Amino acid sequence: MSLIAAPFHADERAAQVLAGFGSSQGAIYDRLTEQHRAFFQALRYVLVGALDDDGWPLATILSGSPGFVSAPDPATLAVAAARSVLDPAAPGFQAGRDAAMLGIDLFTRRRNRVNGTLIAADAAGFSIRVQQAFGNCPKYITRRSAEAVARVEGPLLRASRLDEAARALIGGADTFFVATRSRSEIGESGRVDISHRGGLPGFVLLEDHDSLLIPDYRGNRYLNTLGNLLGDARASLLFVDFDRGDLLQLQGEVTIDWSKSPAERRWRFKVSTMYRRPAALPLAWHS
Repeated sequence: MSLIAAPFHADERAAQVLAGFGSSQGAIYDRLTEQHRAFFQALRYVLVGALDDDGWPLATILSGSPGFVSAPDPATLAVAAARSVLDPAAPGFQAGRDAAMLGIDLFTRRRNRVNGTLIAADAAGFSIRVQQAFGNCPKYITRRSAEAVARVEGPLLRASRLDEAARALIGGADTFFVATRSRSEIGESGRVDISHRGGLPGFVLLEDHDSLLIPDYRGNRYLNTLGNLLGDARASLLFVDFDRGDLLQLQGEVTIDWSKSPAERRWRFKVSTMYRRPAALPLAWHS
């Protein structure tokens, strides 16, 4: 295991400059540390970024009893969780495709990220070969604990615009997750990525039935998400209804407003596809 000497691709470096941060070196490893391996193996849920057949990112969440994620060696993460047939991200779990994983414990506010390639996938789970592994600070994470609960997933609703239920969930959200990908020309230094975003309830502004305005709060200065979006504007957002277990998965394109100060910078997400999945997550959450 070693630090990657030049961990950021060209678009990430460009985003860092546009944000006024200058170029960052970054504490990004080519393998999992022992601490990261232990952390992932204790989780009840993980966020995953995958690619659909058209190359669009899709963000999803998977859950299981602690130990359903394992790290058999520092270069591998394995997940023993079947994907719902109603999950639009499920077809993207194919060996050879890029994928990303965010391990986050909302109660302790710890989070670690992995970007890499799927090396195996079947109905029972999948494995990722780790190419990048790194931690993030606990900023903007709303504290919650989770426990398993029995739920029956409702029918999938797909639409090209947000319905009122989706707008209500987004309007009161303090948390969402975003999956992006680097442009294909980037090569090995670029990957699918999935990241957490948080703020006070209502921090995501609804402009209309297909457009969201999102503040870009100051974070670790890596700018992985905005760097990817400079090269490929496609993104996926995942909102979780922590009361009912509903999942809202969105696909759309992003434009970034760099004209503001870092404290006021924001990006606009234009919805192209909405997937709403009632009672899809078998977890009960407590603040």
